[in-house]
Amino acid sequence: MIAHILLDAKHIQSQLTPNCLALIAVLAVFESIDSTNRYLMSQAQENAPSGSVCFTDSQTAGKGRQGRQWVSPQGANIYGSFLWHFSSVAQLNGLSLAIGVGVVRVLKKYGIGNIGLKWPNDIYSDGRKLGGILIEVTSHADGKASAVIGLGLNVDLPQNIDSITQAYTDLKTIAPHITLERNRLIADLLNELIPLTASFETQSLSAYIDEWRGYDCLKGKVATLYLGKQAIEGTVQGIDDNGLLKLQQADGVENMFASGEVSFSQ
Repeated sequence: MIAHILLDAKHIQSQLTPNCLALIAVLAVFESIDSTNRYLMSQAQENAPSGSVCFTDSQTAGKGRQGRQWVSPQGANIYGSFLWHFSSVAQLNGLSLAIGVGVVRVLKKYGIGNIGLKWPNDIYSDGRKLGGILIEVTSHADGKASAVIGLGLNVDLPQNIDSITQAYTDLKTIAPHITLERNRLIADLLNELIPLTASFETQSLSAYIDEWRGYDCLKGKVATLYLGKQAIEGTVQGIDDNGLLKLQQADGVENMFASGEVSFSQ
């Protein structure tokens, strides 16, 4: 069951843990915005601090991977981003995988099962996309890096949206008997994801890799990896300790990939 209540910054803040509150510099909540990632990317250029957080009830130009639009109807889902600064780009290796683990942890606390992670940054259920993570990184002249971590999570998404070309689902569909209220869910996500990100430079992907593998919904499946216009077919063999995708091709050769778009059939 979904409680349809508009987002409210004070409501969200009242449900944050002391640890999370101490790490959040500012929490901005909008009725509508073009893109939460775009907003925080512009804030980063103005030297906004780590822990700058933004959520909105709707987006007019939500950003997905590969330049695609993230469909963002009013009040239906979770659209949010947060900014964090790192000592170098290398320290971000595997962050999207760790964030995925954090999202699954929160959903499991609600009793929502049957959640999987699709490399490199999608949240799935029964072969349908439930959410996605988009991390945009800016490198600085001093070697440091700023990352805007965006999360889109379908809560109550209308069916048969023509502009969505892939199979999708939402929390209302996969957990119809669980009461969900977006302000509370956002607070729970922040309580998990902000401390996770703050400690990632010292924890690194190694702290999350085994858990991620337990949620891997690609391993063992025949899939096609798209690198630009190049399509590489093979059987997914999971990920290595650095978070690279292992793909075994028909000739038995196994290759590693750091990026790409994966298509697969259930």
